[in-house]
Order: sequence, then C-alpha cells, then structure tokens
Amino acid sequence: MRATGPDDDGAAAAVVVGASGALGSAIAARLAGAGLVVVGVARKPPEPATGLVGCAADIGDDDAVNAIRDAVDAVGRPVRMVVQAAGLPAAGPLPTIDPAALGAAVALKVGGMLRLVRAVAHRLGPGSRLVALGGHYGTEPSPHTCAAGVTNAALANLVRQLADHHGPDGVTAHLVAPGPADTDRLRRLSQARADERGVDVGEILAERRAESPLGALVTPEQVAWAVATLLDPEADALTGSTLALDVGARRGLF
Repeated sequence: MRATGPDDDGAAAAVVVGASGALGSAIAARLAGAGLVVVGVARKPPEPATGLVGCAADIGDDDAVNAIRDAVDAVGRPVRMVVQAAGLPAAGPLPTIDPAALGAAVALKVGGMLRLVRAVAHRLGPGSRLVALGGHYGTEPSPHTCAAGVTNAALANLVRQLADHHGPDGVTAHLVAPGPADTDRLRRLSQARADERGVDVGEILAERRAESPLGALVTPEQVAWAVATLLDPEADALTGSTLALDVGARRGLF
C-alpha cells in the first residue's frame, strides 16, 4: 500500500495501532506534536493531517504485517516508537463470557503487538520504543472484566519477552496500564452494566471514580502524555516494566 504525508527528512517515525480510537488518537496527536511522523493504523484509519499518515489494516489479521511494513517503508524513516493501542471488544463478565472470546481477545491485543513489532523490526534501532497499552485489570483481576484482565496480564508477559529479546539492540519495551479511561467506550460499557443492574449509568460511573483516591478517571490526554514521556532517553530504565496510570486505584504493593 502507499502512504502519503509529510516529507521532513529529519523526522523519525512512530506507528500507532488503534489510531482512530479515543486513546490511540490522543497518542498519535501527542507524538506528531513531538515531531514524529506518525503512521496511524486502524481498520478505518484517520484522515491524513500534519505529521500523520493513515494505514488501513486490521491488527488482528496476519495481513496487517505487510500493510504496516509497506506504510512505514513509504514514509522511509527509522521507527522511534510503536504503540499497540487497539481496544478490546466487549466480551461480558466471567459467568457468561463465551470461552472463545478469551482467545479472540488475546489474538487481537497480544498477537497484534507481535504483528506490529514484526512489521517494523527492520527499522528499529538503539533508542526505539515498543509500547503496549494494557490496563488496570491485568493486575487487579475482576470477574466483571474477564477478557480484559486475562489479555492484559498476557500482554505484560509478552512485553517482558520483547524487552529481553530486543534489549541487546538498544530497543526497549514498555507496558502502559491505564485504569478506566474517561471515554465514550467506557460510557457504553457502563450503560450496559447499568442496564443489567437496573440502575442509572451515573451510579456505575461514580463507582468507577470511587476506585481512585482522587475520585477521578484517567483521561486520554494523560495516557498520551505518559506514552510520549517514554521517548526520553531516561526511559531506558523502564524497559520491561509496567507504567500504571490508574489514578491510585491499584491496591497491590508490587
């Protein structure tokens, strides 16, 4: 495929999967603002803009590897950062979830991260960052979020493997784990849960906020800030680790 966009020979590239979603679009905008040429990947990619080119691909499909590789090669720059920010489809709580939905969720998020890395491996170099967007429930299991918890725990394991494998080349791997984010998707999921319980959606959202000592939800802009911070050279020290963005909701010490 052909990608069109800015032609700044001094810029490195970034690839953001899920660039049409609330978190992915905020991350893409932040990285473009940092001077990177961003390849925004989604089944329906964002419109080209300053510092942003689109790539139509489904990260849950192996064909995405070639589509992303072609788009990155068309940009023709070293890849400074990749971000797997594809969202998971709603899959239901533990008592009712279709067991096959667990495999589908892992294939999308964990398999998708592996596809993304393979697509850009030839353009990685010292200082490149591999970033996966996980979530709070990977370390705080809840039967209400079965697929997200299982998938994000697996994603943390893959990030450690990527850190070990790519570390000798100066490439680092990171997991960014937000708590519930203040997005339209959260409101839709909360509405579904409210309907099940026969309560107003505001009650469900209030329960989510109450998990935080600040009574707050994380915002897409805060997630984008954290991802962009990993561009700093000091972030080498964070390779293989999880950066929690849960507004204090996580109760475990480790």
